[in-house]
Amino acid sequence: QVQLVESGGGLVQAGGSLRLSCAASGIIFSRNVMGWYRQAPGKQRELVAGITSGGITNYADSVKGRFTISRDNAKSTVYLQMNSLKPEDTAVYYCNAGRYGTNWWGQGTQVTVSS
Repeated sequence: QVQLVESGGGLVQAGGSLRLSCAASGIIFSRNVMGWYRQAPGKQRELVAGITSGGITNYADSVKGRFTISRDNAKSTVYLQMNSLKPEDTAVYYCNAGRYGTNWWGQGTQVTVSS
């Protein structure tokens, strides 16, 4: 059974930082593309950052230079370091694992940035 468990969300003031973690089980973690998505109220879920099995990263334009995605294959964990947070970053953040067209999702963690 595949499980993705996010942690690290919370309430932070604008300009602050948070680090999200996503621990995976039930998959061969090192072979999966990992990503962080977010969904704000009334909006569609959007890709925030992704990292391939080889460590190549990509970011949404809105978070470039502020967020960093990384992975630790030994711990089957992917991270999202979020700096210089803005109120518009407020959303539920979801971890995603994907391989050969199959995707798995975590339950989400709330990030709220106050102005």
